[in-house]
Parts: sequence; structure tokens; C-alpha cells
Amino acid sequence: MRIGIVGLGRMGGSIARRLMRAGHQTVVWDRDRAAIEALVSDGAAGAASLADMAGQLGSGAVFWLMLPAGEPTETTVDQLAGLAGAGAILIDGGNSFYKDDIRRAASLAKIGIDYLDVGTSGGVWGSERGFCLMIGGREEIVRRLDPIFDALAPGVGDIARTAGRDGRDDRAERGYVHTGPPGSGHFVKMVHNGIEYGLMQAYAEGFDILKGKASESLPAEERFTIDLPDVAEVWRRGSVVSSWLLDLSAAALARDPALEAFSGSVADNGEGRWALDAAMEERVPAYVMSAALYTRYRSRVDSTFGDKLLSAMRLGFGGHVETPR
Repeated sequence: MRIGIVGLGRMGGSIARRLMRAGHQTVVWDRDRAAIEALVSDGAAGAASLADMAGQLGSGAVFWLMLPAGEPTETTVDQLAGLAGAGAILIDGGNSFYKDDIRRAASLAKIGIDYLDVGTSGGVWGSERGFCLMIGGREEIVRRLDPIFDALAPGVGDIARTAGRDGRDDRAERGYVHTGPPGSGHFVKMVHNGIEYGLMQAYAEGFDILKGKASESLPAEERFTIDLPDVAEVWRRGSVVSSWLLDLSAAALARDPALEAFSGSVADNGEGRWALDAAMEERVPAYVMSAALYTRYRSRVDSTFGDKLLSAMRLGFGGHVETPR
């Protein structure tokens, strides 16, 4: 298939490269000309502008946007709505607010353009590992673009099948799922990111407690100097708390046991706040997510070793740098 990729940052470029390796054709555009040229050298067709991209793709074009949520995405959707024409498909693979997706899909439908919101998880490693995709939109359109989603997803790999799934949609086992109507994809990704906050916070607090056991405020016979890199490594192997986040923590601690490269000022991208807003609307208690979010706010004033580990994990999976104090 042929697809336009708008936004070639940490994940957009990886999406283009993974699609090209699977035999798909890409037309790419970014404000940064160097980013376009890098993809062109890998086999993509470069576009000089959004209008040029629309012209190269022709009627019935498919556009994948990988831009920051809010104004950058909103402006680009509006521009493409005027360029693409009826029969086109716009995909927002960023982290947009799901209520914005519902509004955009309804507006674009009036002029014959389909809109899919695709929650995309995989960070800077997605090019090699594949991307987990949560897709909202019309089933007919999702099915039409199955070759794109299948190429981006990790595939079944060597993960054991879950018992009891016989007869269910096998797309979930391959790493992508149609979650429902417009907005549902980003809603599921929003909750995913809220859970991510909580998991990261649990690791951060645990390793902070381990480190603190050497404190001189404790009785001498109760002080332990725990080797944090070794604990992280052993937990990766057979422990019930093993995960990719733990893998990233182990790698960071192995390189820098004191995490001196990090200040511990931890950013949030809005997804955690939106997840808590949804919890309030649904009257669902979300103690862990709320505590994890508030901890990030506090870290920008007074940080701990655990906050440094949060920063290290965020850099590891998404290339996110710390918020300046």
C-alpha cells in the first residue's frame, strides 16, 4: 500500500521505516528537511509540503499523522481536510484527547473523509520491536488498512497463546486491535498510559526503598547496602514483577547505578491527567494513577532517587528528556 507519513520524529520515522521494510510505499513530510532527507535515503518519497504530499498520493489517499497532541495535530487535520478530498483516510497516531477524535471524525465524515484514531505504543524501539496499536474508527476502514497495521504490529512472536482465546479476533494476538468507534482507540491508549504511570511509580518507590536501606538513620545492624543493578537483573529473570519497564530500569542502573545523569524532574504528557478525568466522570476510584501523577508534579520541586529512575525509564522507552526546573 501507499501511505503519507506526516511528522518524522521519534516514532514517525520508525513507522515509515517499518512500513517500507514490509514492502509498503511511503511519502513523508516534516518541518525538518533533514528528517525528510534521512527517510528519502532509506527509500521514501519526500514531499515539499502537505499539498505536495496530497498531490503525490492522489485520490483516496491515506495520511498517517504522528504529531504532538493539540494545536499541531488540529491545524494539520484542518489543512489535510482541504487538500485530501472525499475518499481519503486520515489517521492520528499521536496521543490526542479522545473527545477531540470524536469531534474530528464527525466533522470529516461530512466531507467524505474517514478518520481513525490509533493509540500507538512502542516508543523509540518500535522500528525493531513493532508497535502495539489500539484503533478507533469504522470497521470497514480498519479492515481495508489491515496490511498497514499488520506490518507495524509486532506479530505473534514467541509469546505463548492465552488459553481460552479460540474463536476470538486474532488481531489482538498479533499486536493490534479495533477498539470500536472513533475516539475509542485513543481512549484505550489513554488508560494504557495511566497504568504505565502506576507501574513506573511502583518500581521507582521499590528501588528507592532498597537504596534507602543503607541510611545512617537506621540502626547499624539493620543497614544493608543493596546492589541495585544486580537486584534489577535478577528480578528480570523469572520474577513475577518482570517487564519491559524493569528491563529498561536494569539497563539504566547498569550504566549508572546512582543515576547521576538524571535530576529526577519528571514530565507528564497529559495522558495521565485525561485518564483521571475519565475516572472522575465514571466515578471509578483510581488511587494508584492519581498518586503517580501527583508524584510527577512533586518531582519538579523536590526529587528523589525514585524520581531519577522514572526519568531513566521514560528516556529508555520513549526518548523523553527531563523537564527543566
